[in-house]
Amino acid sequence: MIIHREGRVLLFVLLVVLFALNWAISYFLPQAIAIQNISIGISIVFYLLILQFFRSPVFTINQNEKHVIAPADGKVVVIEEADEPEYLKSRRKQISIFMSPVNVHVNRMPVGGTISYFKYHPGKYLVAWHPKSSTENERTTVATKMPNGTEVLFRQIAGALARRIKWYVQQGQTLKQGDEFGFIKFGSRVDIFLPLDAKINVKIGDVTKGGRTVIAEL
Repeated sequence: MIIHREGRVLLFVLLVVLFALNWAISYFLPQAIAIQNISIGISIVFYLLILQFFRSPVFTINQNEKHVIAPADGKVVVIEEADEPEYLKSRRKQISIFMSPVNVHVNRMPVGGTISYFKYHPGKYLVAWHPKSSTENERTTVATKMPNGTEVLFRQIAGALARRIKWYVQQGQTLKQGDEFGFIKFGSRVDIFLPLDAKINVKIGDVTKGGRTVIAEL
């Protein structure tokens, strides 16, 4: 387990701020031992909560060109056929994974291939499970063309708390299955659009592990 690069500066600054706050309380209220202890306890719990959010587990990714692996930790909230009007412009099977603030928020490539399309969309911050979040919230759209020509499209979608989407890809770039393609801070959602003949291996309510859970087969 390591700390993701997106959280290192924030965690350092937060540590300094909390240390300064508790030092100030002990300096100006030297007799208020109870208040000092409460402040220290709250600071430790708060810091650990933020720390766990930026954790980035280290594990071996079993790459398989016939598998679609989960792009993120979370819970499956949508499995349906839907139109994808932005790039693929066709009917697809959609799987949506909701990430709560306690999930690992590293986003990983569900398949390997070349980035055939990328676009960032500014937008609203509706709750991530809202039906219109896929089209109205801040989001990125990424399409990957696999070596066999199949294209898989996926979106990072900001939620009510997730006010910053980070992405590490650009059009024309080639990545392996399981490589990091982005990070979303503090709760969000990822949608994946697959060919209609894809075999879905998950159901609504299933918990996924990014880079490990096989959510479909092509």
